Amino acid sequence: MTNLVLFGPPGAGKGTQADILKEKYQLVHISTGDVFRYNIKNKTELGLNAKSFIDKGQLVPDEVTIQMLNAEVDKNEGANGFIFDGFPRTAAQADALAEFLESKNTEVTAMVALEVDDEILVDRLLERGKTSGRKDDADESVIRNRIKVYYNETAILKEYYQKQDKYYGVDGVGSIEEITQRLSAVIDKLQA
Repeated sequence: MTNLVLFGPPGAGKGTQADILKEKYQLVHISTGDVFRYNIKNKTELGLNAKSFIDKGQLVPDEVTIQMLNAEVDKNEGANGFIFDGFPRTAAQADALAEFLESKNTEVTAMVALEVDDEILVDRLLERGKTSGRKDDADESVIRNRIKVYYNETAILKEYYQKQDKYYGVDGVGSIEEITQRLSAVIDKLQA
């Protein structure tokens, strides 16, 4: 199984690349945000549980998030592997993910991170904000803060996966095709 943790700052093009890679390598894309929205919308037990924290403005505890991801993985029995997007965000979550995957006789193959210069990200997001209607893409100070939060959060994970020789930084600047080729080169090497 190929299990990738896909990372990239806001505006790095992570969603676009996840869509391409899941088709190319027949992987299941698990976006934490999508899983949350699905469970809350369908009022599943886990969704209602998560919503009770969100409604109070609290972070959803790791064990609830992990249970949701477990359910997604279980739904896709026999998959070639998974792209985890938006998870893990902390070392504790990375440990929990490792434990869970181990129970399925597999592991995280690699953390692949799209690396893009801050100024390019700001320009991309402001550009996206003109068409997306997303408020968080229209305000430069909000964008810069989102990028800063991303680096603060992921620095820990970069180190976590580097210690296991599983961290791969990929240049996220260029055409969609060029970036896909760079990511594919990493994945092909991992599968060899």
